[in-house]
Amino acid sequence: MFKFIKTIKEDINAVFERDPAARSLMEVLLCYPGLHAVIIHRISHSLYKKGLIVLPRVISNISKFLTGIEIHPGAKIGRRLFIDHGTGVVIGETTEIGDDVTIYQGATLGGTGKEKGKRHPTIRNNVVISSGAKILGPFTVGDNSKIGAGSVVLKEVPPNCTVVGVPGRIVVKDNKKVGVAVQGIDLDHTKLPDPIMEQLNYLTEKVLELGNKIAKMEENNDKISQHINRKKGRVYTVRTGQG
Repeated sequence: MFKFIKTIKEDINAVFERDPAARSLMEVLLCYPGLHAVIIHRISHSLYKKGLIVLPRVISNISKFLTGIEIHPGAKIGRRLFIDHGTGVVIGETTEIGDDVTIYQGATLGGTGKEKGKRHPTIRNNVVISSGAKILGPFTVGDNSKIGAGSVVLKEVPPNCTVVGVPGRIVVKDNKKVGVAVQGIDLDHTKLPDPIMEQLNYLTEKVLELGNKIAKMEENNDKISQHINRKKGRVYTVRTGQG
């Protein structure tokens, strides 16, 4: 019981640490559905580990109705999970979540197909999962990684990476793009690289470059044509005896 209370206190402190809108303990306890969902899940998960099936599922369904967040009682959740806003968040049965993870609204930690056993992702420590992101399958998202808003991740993500796009692509690894290592939990999930826009900009520059080359070639061709025409004109004048 003491351990459970300590864990809940850590969950509450995580809200204050990661949400600047949190002003008072009463506000957090009464107005944060993400916190409510996590607390209820810890209760249902403890019952699930004892071999009960139906009661934990009923509790999780009640939690879903109250909070808009669906967490299967079989999911393993570490310490200080923070679900911000939370509406539409889905966490599957065999999901494993480490410590200090942050999940924003509409994110899905789901499975693919109908296979048995481990079919949902493993999320390591200090991971940030942005709004609407979908992580689907039994692979691992490494420590300190960030999943961009709306991304669909279908394969393993190494530690210290930023993933964006559909399907998700790694655009930053070990902070090589930004050049500065980020300490602690980096919640800045808005200033992410856009690989599609980068490719479009690159293609635009290439098209302009080719256009300039073609324009110069056409200009040179015009000069050559004029030069040839002038030569032809002189030859014609000499042959006809004119001028």
